Amino acid sequence: MIPFRNELILALVWVAVSGSYSIPNLVFGFAVGWVVLFLVRDQLQTTKAVIRPVALLLLIALFIKELFLSAFRVARLVLSPRMDIKPGIFAYPLKVDRDFEITLLANLITLTPGTLSVDVSDDRRTLFVHGMDCSDPDQARRDISQGFERRILEAFR
Repeated sequence: MIPFRNELILALVWVAVSGSYSIPNLVFGFAVGWVVLFLVRDQLQTTKAVIRPVALLLLIALFIKELFLSAFRVARLVLSPRMDIKPGIFAYPLKVDRDFEITLLANLITLTPGTLSVDVSDDRRTLFVHGMDCSDPDQARRDISQGFERRILEAFR
């Protein structure tokens, strides 16, 4: 296990958000991350997370591919002379059950053009998704299941 992994992640997030890619800024981000994690250590869940780097890279590649394909589909729909779309909300039954995995799936869906995660049921078994074109919700469910959700399970379990 990499020591100070969480602090390093927070430091890298700080560097990316601040836009200053310097060693002092990285050290400052690491220090702030350490202090924050020290202050909230009692509230953090202590589950061992397994991260498979190759599967994580495949998840990132899938997201980039879906981002471009969805952006192209949305642009084509919007620029077409006759917008024949059927927007709607459909329920997606979740296979992921950890808070992190549900949040990641919901964010990946929301970041993909044409879809938006609306809500998660109270029992955390159903994700409600708004689709710009919901003419085939079964196909959309299959796409999520065989795409993002499968890759998330492969990367983090």
